[in-house]
Amino acid sequence: MAHDQARAAVITVSDSVSRGLRTDIGGQRAEEALARMGFAVAVRVAVPDEREEIAALLCRLADEEGIRLIVTTGGTGLGPRDVTPEATLDVVDRIVPGIAEAMRAESLKKTPFGMISRQVAGTRGQTLILNLPGNPKAVDECLAVVAPVLRHTLDLLAGRTQHQE
Repeated sequence: MAHDQARAAVITVSDSVSRGLRTDIGGQRAEEALARMGFAVAVRVAVPDEREEIAALLCRLADEEGIRLIVTTGGTGLGPRDVTPEATLDVVDRIVPGIAEAMRAESLKKTPFGMISRQVAGTRGQTLILNLPGNPKAVDECLAVVAPVLRHTLDLLAGRTQHQE
C-alpha cells in the first residue's frame, strides 16, 4: 500500500467557520495540498473550538473510519478558545515532536509569530494527526515542509518498516 492513496481528513477548528460565518480557506488549501500529494481526502469538516468535540472526532476518524492522516487547521494559538493541541494530546498514543518542530521552524522563517504556535503532531494507532495553524499561507508552508516524510511515516505506522536512506 506504500503507493496507494491513503485516506486523509481535514478538520477545520473554528467557531466562525463551523457556524457558516466565515469561508474555510485554510481547510480548502489543506485539502488541495493533500490531493496534490496523492492523498484521498475522504472527510473535510469544520467543528467549533470545543476540546471534547475535537477529541471525539479525531478518535472516530482514526478508530472507526480508517483515516490514516488527519490534518487540523486552526486553534493552535494562544486565544482563550484555542484548544486543538490539547484535544489532540488527549487522544494520541505518541507525539512526533520533530514534525511539529519542523513546521514551527518553517513558520519562523516567515514570521516571529511562529514562536507562539502550539502545533502538535502525534499518532493514534496507524493514524498520523497534524495540527496546522488556521492561516491559509501557513497551511501551505507547513504541509510543504512535512510532505517528504508523510508517506514513510504512514508506512511505518502500518508496520511497513523498510527504512529509507
